[in-house]
Amino acid sequence: MNITSDHDRHAFVDEARDAVYRAIFSRRDVRGEFLPAPVPDTVLARLLNAAHHAPSVGFMQPWNFLVVRDGAVKARLHAAFARAHAEAAEMFPEPKRDTYRTLKLEGIREAPLGICITCDRARCGPVVIGRTHMKIMDLYSSVCAVQNLWLAARAEGLGVGWVSIFDPAALRAALGIPEEIVPVAYLCVGYVSHFHDRPELESAGWLPRLPIEDLVYFDAWGKGDTADPLIGALRREQAAALP
Repeated sequence: MNITSDHDRHAFVDEARDAVYRAIFSRRDVRGEFLPAPVPDTVLARLLNAAHHAPSVGFMQPWNFLVVRDGAVKARLHAAFARAHAEAAEMFPEPKRDTYRTLKLEGIREAPLGICITCDRARCGPVVIGRTHMKIMDLYSSVCAVQNLWLAARAEGLGVGWVSIFDPAALRAALGIPEEIVPVAYLCVGYVSHFHDRPELESAGWLPRLPIEDLVYFDAWGKGDTADPLIGALRREQAAALP
């Protein structure tokens, strides 16, 4: 068998491969850049279909997609966010508390639509392949759907903002979600004026991007090896990905 030829047969052509990485590295959590232009149904259908093709444990596909367009519903959601946001501010020590209050952390009312991705933990019954010992795998699967949608949106020129500053009960109440269904992500979606070169929290000095070489171990937890050739390759790749 010609291993190289077999590898080349499965690899994307350079332009397609580069587009995948461009979507990954230029994806941003969008808050304040949304435009009022509506998202066409054909584009939204592509995003939802991409999300529906995420990997899921035992192929259980535990997600649902609740599309929010109504202004009154958005108002309820924003009120729930505002309460949680005020509570969250008190959890941070000074001076981060003041910085936190200045951050724009949602675009609920500005974005033309919202999408709440949920997880039905009872789907497919009590025993699911791959979830027999790690029950949380259904939630992880739903997060894969979030990422699929996010990257597809970036390829379509759409911004996405994940709003997680909600009391889950308040989010359920605002959207009429049953108690047994877990709301995993509320996403603000729409066209944007621009994408930031770097994540806003990084630019604001909230936290830096961690060096990837500090996050990779070999064969056992905590076992690093700065001399391993992979570490040099990782450093070069991280540097190349920076704006």
